[in-house]
Amino acid sequence: MGILLSAGGAMGGSTGSMVVTVVYIVAIIAFLYFIMIRPQKKEQGRVKDMLSSLEVGDTVCTTSGFYGIIIDIPDESTVVVEFGNNKNCRISMKKEAIAQVEKPEEPAETDSKKK
Repeated sequence: MGILLSAGGAMGGSTGSMVVTVVYIVAIIAFLYFIMIRPQKKEQGRVKDMLSSLEVGDTVCTTSGFYGIIIDIPDESTVVVEFGNNKNCRISMKKEAIAQVEKPEEPAETDSKKK
């Protein structure tokens, strides 16, 4: 910054202050990009990857807070989720309504199977 200010004094007051102003504007835009825009794009990519990896049997939490299990994926934008213990509450919903996904855990191998 000192170089810009000293160069501004040699070129004239208005030209030097204009250069400093442009540098500040570029710095503010870069700051906003790294603080606001970039994290939002990363989050959108994470959600897109999560929704594309949905499989039958995954436990999901919807945006309204209901927990259920995916029992069918009829097309690219719709899933059928089963809610509750009575197995009678099956709702077709958009994938965008899913907030979290938990993959079912595979059973751990016992020592006898490893030998």
